Amino acid sequence: QVQLVESGGGLAQAGGSLRLSCAASGGILSSYHMAWFRQAPGKDSEFVARISKSGVTTTYADSVKDRFTVSRDNAKNTVYLQMNSLKPEDTAVYYCAADPQYAPTRYIYWGQGTQVTVSS
Repeated sequence: QVQLVESGGGLAQAGGSLRLSCAASGGILSSYHMAWFRQAPGKDSEFVARISKSGVTTTYADSVKDRFTVSRDNAKNTVYLQMNSLKPEDTAVYYCAADPQYAPTRYIYWGQGTQVTVSS
């Protein structure tokens, strides 16, 4: 059983940056592909980015491409989401997820989420 805990959320101004972390316990992070999702109030969950087990392959949603960077440090059992050039529309609860497959229909493990609020 893998437990995921996100941190690093908070309040940022438009154009600013935040770095989210997702720490894993109860399992070996390198066994899982990882992803970030977000959910804004009143909206469906939205895919943000994913990264392969080794970190070599990444995929981004068009809405965050060239602004967000996903990375991982398997030795620290942690995945990161560096968010630059933040926009008010990036405001959401951000979740990390883990799965043995790179792009599964449904991820097995989820964190509890961390709130990101971007003011204009």
